[in-house]
Amino acid sequence: MKVIGITGGVGAGKSSVLSSLKEMCHCCIIQADEVARELMMSGKAAFNEVVDFVGTQIIGEDGEIDRPYLADIIFKNNNKRIVLNSIVHPLVKQNIINIINNHKIAADVDYCFVEAALLIEDHYEVFMDEIWYIYVPEDIRRARLKDSRGYSDEKITEMFESQLKDSEFRMHADKIIDNSLSIENTRA
Repeated sequence: MKVIGITGGVGAGKSSVLSSLKEMCHCCIIQADEVARELMMSGKAAFNEVVDFVGTQIIGEDGEIDRPYLADIIFKNNNKRIVLNSIVHPLVKQNIINIINNHKIAADVDYCFVEAALLIEDHYEVFMDEIWYIYVPEDIRRARLKDSRGYSDEKITEMFESQLKDSEFRMHADKIIDNSLSIENTRA
């Protein structure tokens, strides 16, 4: 089984690429955001630590962490983002390693694709066979985020500034996948 890390900036279409890969091969798709979402649910490993750090104002009426509100807080404050990442990301990383190991033991897939925003920063390459960078020029990513998510220019700029630059992604990537055209073009 081959383990491939998928990374790239927000709005690059990593989820679309992962969906295509799921159709194209016998694989497991692991998305760090989904793992983090599960770990931050009430009663799970990261919930109390996150609430203790940020405050009870992030708990919604349903008793769960209001993720959009939390995202708004951390994208505006680099120090809070760093501390939140230090709480959540080690738990996410260990959970991902466990999932990969379970698939290796079961020998039930040919590939595990792992998508994580901090794949490079958190040194996922230690347990990856390859890292693929999903590339899309910034202006196209910005337009996609406005159209699909309704984000303002200010929010997009904050998000871009909190992520690695293109040159940094390229420095660590084994393969660069240009996803700036249609998904059919990317699949080809």
